[in-house]
Amino acid sequence: MDKKPKLKRSDLLNKDDIWNAVSDVLLESAYQLENKVAYEAFTVLQYYSEMESGGHESFLRWNSDHVEGVGITRYLEELIGVLDKIDAHEYVLIERKYGKEMSDLYVALENDEIDEKEFYSVIEKADNEYYHLNEKLRELLETYFVKIHTDLIEIIE
Repeated sequence: MDKKPKLKRSDLLNKDDIWNAVSDVLLESAYQLENKVAYEAFTVLQYYSEMESGGHESFLRWNSDHVEGVGITRYLEELIGVLDKIDAHEYVLIERKYGKEMSDLYVALENDEIDEKEFYSVIEKADNEYYHLNEKLRELLETYFVKIHTDLIEIIE
């Protein structure tokens, strides 16, 4: 993300407008390491999006290339760091408790080293804890996006 996209202030009148604009910018930039704010925001948006579309299995599947590239330990540190930064402490606990184990089981399942029941039993526990929080993460992300949107978007009159 070399240059910030420009948007009119009149296009960013409420949280939904900001959510959509920030999401669009982040999806275009993906895991851009040179912009820390964009990288962190994309990390947590990707987590939220995949969790809402298919739980931890979807999250692991669609993020596997990036996780493999940076390593699960670093990835979890980054994700947990951003979740903590936005006060998503209950989600931090879930990922600390299950993240590494789920990733290891996912890799083992992909390599036909374990029965899928073993993988899905852990996924089910983690997903249940996540969904029990009733989309608190969406609200925390909205607040975070409002806070950072001017770091990612140039606002014009």
